[in-house]
Amino acid sequence: MKQITPQQRKFVFEYIKTLDGEIAAKNAGYKSKNLNYFSEKLLKDADIIHEIQKELNLQIKTLKVEKGYVIQKLLQVAEFSLQEEDILDKEGNLTGKTKLRDTSAGLKALENLSKYIGLTKSKDEPDSTLKIITIENLDKNKI
Repeated sequence: MKQITPQQRKFVFEYIKTLDGEIAAKNAGYKSKNLNYFSEKLLKDADIIHEIQKELNLQIKTLKVEKGYVIQKLLQVAEFSLQEEDILDKEGNLTGKTKLRDTSAGLKALENLSKYIGLTKSKDEPDSTLKIITIENLDKNKI
């Protein structure tokens, strides 16, 4: 494989950003009456295709985030947000009441966590409703 030119390299980066050959050619500084035709010609060049694939693979590797890290961070957000705080009066004295720090953030973190680890169903899955068992709906004959 031959080395691509700096302008071709710019085309590669612009193409990855826009996925539009004509815009990428224009942003890379190519001057042609028919940039669409010119970009098609560039995208048929094996060296440029190789460079695009190499750059995409590099970007994918640098964006890789471990599943455990995401789960750990979601758990931290949920735990912090759902911790209780004491409620103080105007003088700073304890009122004896507590509140959760940020219920909405905690619930959102738990929702995302359950989706991430597969506890919730997707739209494509058949409906399988969970049954909540309480004292009221227990069958006395089965106790």
